[in-house]
Amino acid sequence: MKIIFGLGNPGLRYAATRHNCGFLTCDRIASELGFGAIEKKTQDNLIAFGTYKGQKLLLAKPQSFMNLSGGPVSRLCAFYKVEYSDVLIIHDDLSLPPGMLRLRRGGSDGGHNGVKSIIEQTGTTAINRLKIGIGAALFDTADYVLSRFPDEDIELFRRSFALAAQAAILWSEQGIAAAMNEYNANDKQSGASEE
Repeated sequence: MKIIFGLGNPGLRYAATRHNCGFLTCDRIASELGFGAIEKKTQDNLIAFGTYKGQKLLLAKPQSFMNLSGGPVSRLCAFYKVEYSDVLIIHDDLSLPPGMLRLRRGGSDGGHNGVKSIIEQTGTTAINRLKIGIGAALFDTADYVLSRFPDEDIELFRRSFALAAQAAILWSEQGIAAAMNEYNANDKQSGASEE
């Protein structure tokens, strides 16, 4: 089994904010693969199960706030006995231009509190990531990531979530190297390259 975690903050207040790129992409994956809504509650996550090309796949949205994501991630992986190498974390990234994607095989938290919590709770930096650029904060970082997408960027992000869903699906089928080769090096949307 593989697990795709989309990071975000629970509740309607945060539903359409920049910090919820992971939730929104996970919902897109569930829709594209016909898994149904991500709504079953277990181990502090909302989840949906399915199979894609013979591979069992679990989609999960941690139901803690972003800076406490590590607990739900580590508990769900332990519950299902899934190795961290079979996990993909999808999250927003301030260092990438709006809508740009970048896949990584592990690394530092890059200043992202959700990723920081995951590293602390799992004890490893070797977890696959799919970052979705939201651009640098134009004002207070906390206010910026918790603000809604501006009207002029909504279509850009819709396209990015669709592309990110395709990248995550490819990861589930062929692994991180194949997904990086397809979505980083070829830069299907705006100049992403591997860090």
